[in-house]
Amino acid sequence: MTFMEAVLDGLRLVLVWPAPGYMLLGVAIGMFFGAVPGLGGLVGMAIILPFTFGMEPNVAFAFILGMYAVTTTADTLSSVLLGIPGTAASQATILDGYPMAQRGEASRALGAAYTVSMIGGVLGAVFLAASIPLVRPIILSFSEPEFFALAVLGLTMVASLSGKSIFKGTAAACFGLMLATIGFAEFGGVRRFWFGHNFLLEGLPIVPYVLGMFAIPEVLELAVRNTSISRVQRQEVETGGILAGMKDAAKHWWLGLRCTVIGVYIGMLPGLGGSIVDWVAYGHAAQSEKNNENFGKGDVRGVIAPEAANNAMKGGALLPTIAFAIPGSASMAILLSAFLIQGLEPGPQMLTEKLNITFTLVWTLVIANVAGAVILLLWGSQASKITYLQGHIIVPGIMLVVFMGAWVGNGTLGNWIVLLVFGFIGYFMKLGGWPRPPIVLGFVLGKIMEEALNIAMQTHGTGSFTRPIVLIIMVLVIVTIISAVRKQRKKSKLIPIVQAKETGAAPMVSEEGGKDCPPASWPVSVVLLGIFVYCFIEATAWSFSPRIFPHTVAIAGFILAGGALIFDLKGMAAMRAGTAGPDVVGIDGAYFRKSMYYLSWMVGIFVLTLIIGQFPTLILFIGLYLKFWGNFGWKVILGYMVGATIFLLVMFNEIVPVLWYEPAHLPSFFT
Repeated sequence: MTFMEAVLDGLRLVLVWPAPGYMLLGVAIGMFFGAVPGLGGLVGMAIILPFTFGMEPNVAFAFILGMYAVTTTADTLSSVLLGIPGTAASQATILDGYPMAQRGEASRALGAAYTVSMIGGVLGAVFLAASIPLVRPIILSFSEPEFFALAVLGLTMVASLSGKSIFKGTAAACFGLMLATIGFAEFGGVRRFWFGHNFLLEGLPIVPYVLGMFAIPEVLELAVRNTSISRVQRQEVETGGILAGMKDAAKHWWLGLRCTVIGVYIGMLPGLGGSIVDWVAYGHAAQSEKNNENFGKGDVRGVIAPEAANNAMKGGALLPTIAFAIPGSASMAILLSAFLIQGLEPGPQMLTEKLNITFTLVWTLVIANVAGAVILLLWGSQASKITYLQGHIIVPGIMLVVFMGAWVGNGTLGNWIVLLVFGFIGYFMKLGGWPRPPIVLGFVLGKIMEEALNIAMQTHGTGSFTRPIVLIIMVLVIVTIISAVRKQRKKSKLIPIVQAKETGAAPMVSEEGGKDCPPASWPVSVVLLGIFVYCFIEATAWSFSPRIFPHTVAIAGFILAGGALIFDLKGMAAMRAGTAGPDVVGIDGAYFRKSMYYLSWMVGIFVLTLIIGQFPTLILFIGLYLKFWGNFGWKVILGYMVGATIFLLVMFNEIVPVLWYEPAHLPSFFT
């Protein structure tokens, strides 16, 4: 079979019924799993995998890849509308997408995101097809030293791009790396930082951790201030909605194309690409685009770059999976299981006699991306209306999804403890102007970096850091740091001028980690210093392999957190002397007290669950919140509670079944 015959036969297999029907069903499922924080493509693929038994290969792959293709398109909804990453691939989108929603431009952000997601997904599949015979030597030239260096580059980019202090950004990244060492060490089998709780031996659960860091602080803001997500009224926004976003995507087509290429080729790096691709694309945009001073404050280019890259990444991740049986991402590992179910063996045969099946996968990605983006473009204007709703009406619904999203997985109360602990941490970091995305990325990359460092040291020794590709990447790291420092100094000089021009304008939205609040920041610096000291001392008794990574991170983190503390103390002194700049703020006492009251409600959910059970507690929380925080009438309260009950029973009893927590002394709610 010639190359062109394989292309056409692959298209025929995708279009032969029932493959199109299953693809559209997969697209619908994927949009749901992408939009709900805590689920994502990995959970969706795991759930639908058993249903592919007995299907023809073209039908099975149409179903599973149809679902997989659109999760990083649908996850934009929660990233833009709520400031919560729907999946790990949408973290960078928050930096500009959520500020746009706060300015009343949510539909514009969604229009731009969906347009470039569609184009990025299609071009990603095209680049995949064109790259099949070319990239094998490139992929095989990367080994552990290169993976470690590339992860350092990704961390440096996110740490330097989110927030105004590179000390805070890099210290936060080190904190995330340290969190990744919790549990059994892969090298040496040592139990690290588990504090006597068995559920931590498998590592910190990522979903409750991410939801705690991002969701609870943002929802707290809505509850305490009782504001809508948008800080301006709907009639004040004249952006043209979805259509304006599509025009933005067309205007910045060259940026979208560059980030698509970045997405494809970063996505090809097994196990690593999907973790950093959106940050690499965002960093490229922030450093290469002119007039970039608004990045992080609601610049549409900050939405276009990561959204083009994270959809294109899926085509790239598919290549090492089908060609070398090396999963390009965690979701691709599940796809390998689908290959086994279908009796197919990934490898050279997928590029020769089974080339038509390979192009079935490529065509499925193309068609599913187009279908998903078109549906979301048509629906995006309706979804953006949530940003104008009163805060008290949407908070209970969001918290219901947050608590259940944290529960899905191993279904233990430990997940809720993690959610609440990191909810407090996320709140205080946001209050103090500490960027949160570096912590999450550090956690995601931590295990990859530790494994790469250990293997690199065992196989190459100190020569690991003198390999040509490693040296090139480290030069890029240095350039990134220098560029970030220069950019932040330039920005700090411009702040008084910009603020003077904005007098009387619509309320501006501060960027992630962009404000400077020394009274709230210095305690975070001190706590991080204490954590790094404790981790260093605790790791001293371990053998070399499990000790080297936490020791290295602890030393770097201590130095960086110390630098952040010095700047905090200088800021405090300037505030006392009355010489602080206009961008330095203090703590709003009334807001802080009400925030603590709201967080006590979150703790109350946990305590009441221990007494009466999980299901009735969540329903009761909705009723009490609407009554005491929102002062709504009983019709609204009862209607909301009935809707929540139906949602919980259908979603978490039928679609994604969970084991509900029931106190031992009470009969089960479901028996």
